[in-house]
Amino acid sequence: MVYKETFKKRWREILLVTLIALNLAVWVLVWQKNPGDILKVYFFDIGQGDAILIDSPTHGRVLVDGGRNRQIISELGKTLSFGDKRIDVIIATHPDADHIGGLPEVVSRFDVGLLISPGVESDNEIDDELRKRVEEKKIPTILARRGQVINFGDGVRLMILFPNQDVSNWETNDASIVAKLVYGESSFLLTGDSPIKTENILLKLDSQILDSDVLKAGHHGSRTSTSLTYAEAVTPEYVVISAGKDNTYGHPHKEVINILQKVGAKTISTAESGTIKFETDGKTLELK
Repeated sequence: MVYKETFKKRWREILLVTLIALNLAVWVLVWQKNPGDILKVYFFDIGQGDAILIDSPTHGRVLVDGGRNRQIISELGKTLSFGDKRIDVIIATHPDADHIGGLPEVVSRFDVGLLISPGVESDNEIDDELRKRVEEKKIPTILARRGQVINFGDGVRLMILFPNQDVSNWETNDASIVAKLVYGESSFLLTGDSPIKTENILLKLDSQILDSDVLKAGHHGSRTSTSLTYAEAVTPEYVVISAGKDNTYGHPHKEVINILQKVGAKTISTAESGTIKFETDGKTLELK
């Protein structure tokens, strides 16, 4: 009888401690999800391709490209909280397989608010599959045009710099969306696979707006992108090269590395460093 009473008493204590622990765990999760003042930008290691996640201080999210395959799902799972399936905007910079290959699965598995694309067609079936899934989920779509701004409402803005015209009949790389992410004094220039031809258009339109702390090198560090004139206009502190380790294209090309050295930029590659993460409070930029 004494044993039963002791057990009952102990059981109440155990239950109380368990409830307190669960309550604390819930509050920890709430605290982690509460908005702060930090902008996070992830350049995912997804092999030979591009996939960039922007997570603003109030957790406004933009996914720029989705790599070649479903690996993007794994990367998002590592980054977002369990059960968090919200992506506000997807930007498909252009419809090449190494940029949109993983996006059909993202569209199927996540709650996507908007899709932005340049308006150029591709012969690959992935382009068609992405369009099909977007239509099935009734996700709004718009064409990217210079002057458009995604305002996160917390001081973060993503400005579309290119295309500045109809690119429906252009080669896909030439039509790549170029966007500048700005938060306070920190900025990122995201370039897709835009070649020197597109860089020259941007330089003529407004070279000063290109100035950024972080440059995502065009076309995975190919010599077809990142001219010296362009790099001098951007004057980046960091350059991110999203490329697969030992890729068959030889990316990044030595010519590009030499150019980046000339402008004093620190070059970081996903092939060597894995997923690359930056954090900024709008004043100080940190490579994590």
